[in-house]
Amino acid sequence: MSNMDYKNCILCPRRCQVDRTAGSFGFCGQDHRIRAARAALHFWEEPCISGSHGSGAVFFSGCNLKCVFCQNEQIAKGDVGKVISPERLTEIFFELKEQGANNINLVTAGHFLPGVIDAIERAKDEGFDLDFVYNTSGYEEVDSIRALEGLIDIYLPDLKYVSSDLSRKYSHAGDYFEKASAAIAEMVRQTGEPGFSIKKQHEMTMAYSLWEKEASHLIDSVEYNQICDDPDLEIYMRRGTIVRHLILPGQTEDSKAVIRYLYETDGDEIYISIMNQFTPLFNVADYPELNRKVTAKEYDEVLDFAISLGVENAFLQEGDVALESFIPDFNYEGID
Repeated sequence: MSNMDYKNCILCPRRCQVDRTAGSFGFCGQDHRIRAARAALHFWEEPCISGSHGSGAVFFSGCNLKCVFCQNEQIAKGDVGKVISPERLTEIFFELKEQGANNINLVTAGHFLPGVIDAIERAKDEGFDLDFVYNTSGYEEVDSIRALEGLIDIYLPDLKYVSSDLSRKYSHAGDYFEKASAAIAEMVRQTGEPGFSIKKQHEMTMAYSLWEKEASHLIDSVEYNQICDDPDLEIYMRRGTIVRHLILPGQTEDSKAVIRYLYETDGDEIYISIMNQFTPLFNVADYPELNRKVTAKEYDEVLDFAISLGVENAFLQEGDVALESFIPDFNYEGID
């Protein structure tokens, strides 16, 4: 049975096996038609993804996790979004490039994978030369990630939990770690060690197509770590995997388990993005333990643990980033 089939859908670990072409909906809340709620420049990803010009983010409707603390619940529930064809999605890629996007950032696209793959392949056939970023909760089937080989340059998955108790309670997925860790392993296999391109600020008006893309001309993570704070340089990831981990209030021990697993498994082949931006919204009313921000003490405890392990390839967050203003307005910008 093909994994890339809406008729008996097993695209994600839910393996609903419903016929999404006949009007049935999977756990993701979607049928076979691509639905998206926003396509615009996005400036709140890791610096080497957004840069100063922004990542061309396409936010897809629906999700296969339904986390109780979801920061994008408006689209995750599938209530917001407009139907677009794969052909229209390809057009959106080119429109984002015209706006100056550094890359195309596919946010929660896994449940529309056949149509998304069609759109990417069509874009590449038409000469599209921006890198593609696959931005995911991590709850993916390995076979689905394998289908993206050669199409995705950068993977941006979450690893939310190690504990099955936590993943069952907060994301309704007791097998989350098993599935996400296997999917991330496939992502790392595809991308290999991180590679970056550099541009001086005064050269940023040059066309993206003039960037050197061959692997031999990319800098590695060691050099990136040495120069990433230079204000005169614009540095972009061109290949690699960044694994995000959002610390939850009161769950520093599981956060340490996540970081230990990632570092002991992949070492410097990946970057770990350690996030403190948890924002308590109305949706955590039934989970009082989540109805607060992560404290500075909790965040520092996790960072200190990462340092003690020897983690060097990491992104950290400074200041008060736990603000609702960081949540995009899903107003169909760029979709029509």
